[in-house]
Amino acid sequence: MPRQTNPDDDNETDQALADHLDMDIGQDKMDTDALQALISDLNGDVSPLVSSVLELLVGTIDDLHERVDDLEADLEQTHEVATTAVGDAATNDQRLDDLEAQQETTRDVAKSAIAKAQQLEADADQQEDAEQLPEGIEPSTSPLDFFANCRQSKVKTIFVERSNRQNTYRAISIAKRWPEFGTTRTDGSGVFMTKADLQTALTAELGKEPHRQTIKRVWETLVDIGGDDIVEKTRQVGRDQTQTEILAMDMATAEGLLEKRYIGLDLLENSDHKAATGGVTPVVVESTP
Repeated sequence: MPRQTNPDDDNETDQALADHLDMDIGQDKMDTDALQALISDLNGDVSPLVSSVLELLVGTIDDLHERVDDLEADLEQTHEVATTAVGDAATNDQRLDDLEAQQETTRDVAKSAIAKAQQLEADADQQEDAEQLPEGIEPSTSPLDFFANCRQSKVKTIFVERSNRQNTYRAISIAKRWPEFGTTRTDGSGVFMTKADLQTALTAELGKEPHRQTIKRVWETLVDIGGDDIVEKTRQVGRDQTQTEILAMDMATAEGLLEKRYIGLDLLENSDHKAATGGVTPVVVESTP
């Protein structure tokens, strides 16, 4: 007849054995090397059955330790996979941004192709005639107005990379930033910039304080390419205040610098020699007195 076992009896037996061997069965992690040494020391002092049980116990503990190590390795691998997934997600976001930029470039190319088709009937040497611009496109009123409305990467290529006229490019860029650095007249009729405003704008453009000579040259360049669109004058708020030099534009002219109306028309193609010599660009027309 099988012997009936009681869990409480088993627990008491285990505890008795642990007490006899001076062991703590409640410890978190047994030192199997120490246990094996203890078994060796007890050889002959305990029955073969107890010795066999202890050997089995040591083997079981070793297996459990190995299993814990495997689980820790799996956890570390899972963490690495998760980290890689996060990195891949960031890479995908960057690729999405790149695709959006490419899509924008594609739209610009399409607009350029349409604009070129509209220009086929125009004589390239007679583009100063406003009637030969694509329908709805207004002619420029000054070199400043023209270049401000072209693609700025192309303008930079012409003035900075090909003709070494950095101050001309800076003048065009700063004129377009009048909403940031200019002063709008109280009646909204126009805007103006002082030399102090120009210095602040140049600092933002260059990322450092501009040289005094650079401020002077950019100021003179604005007057030169601004034509009738920019007026150089003095301003005095009160009798006790000294006169201040300003460059003034009416509001229609200032807003016209921001229209981007020639982007996609490629009006700067084959016109580098005119830009380099300071000549009037193909679509510039004289303003009405």
